[in-house]
Amino acid sequence: MKLTANKRRKFRVTKKLKQVANKERLRLSISRTSKNISAQIIDDSRNITLLSASSVEKDFKSETKITKTELSKIVAEKLAKKALEKKISKIYFDRGLYKYHGRVKVFAETLRKNGMEF
Repeated sequence: MKLTANKRRKFRVTKKLKQVANKERLRLSISRTSKNISAQIIDDSRNITLLSASSVEKDFKSETKITKTELSKIVAEKLAKKALEKKISKIYFDRGLYKYHGRVKVFAETLRKNGMEF
């Protein structure tokens, strides 16, 4: 089965992260669509998702007239708050197939401002 360019890029980025990963850091995987953004903090040693935040959740449905960039900031703040409650501060940022600019960059910078270290 031949993989598309997007899947090859995603596998390449994730593989590099897993090679340098150690036990004390977890992986933050990000996913975005044309309207929404979501992220998960994953423990690869146990293959489980510890935390997740998404713009599709009910909390964000009530807000209207909000830009996608502002939505990324809000989701990042919510995820950082959840992570700090569980005492998670060191992570690896897995951008997947997305370039590090625009909403992905805003998401990462907001996480850094709220106490996450990567």
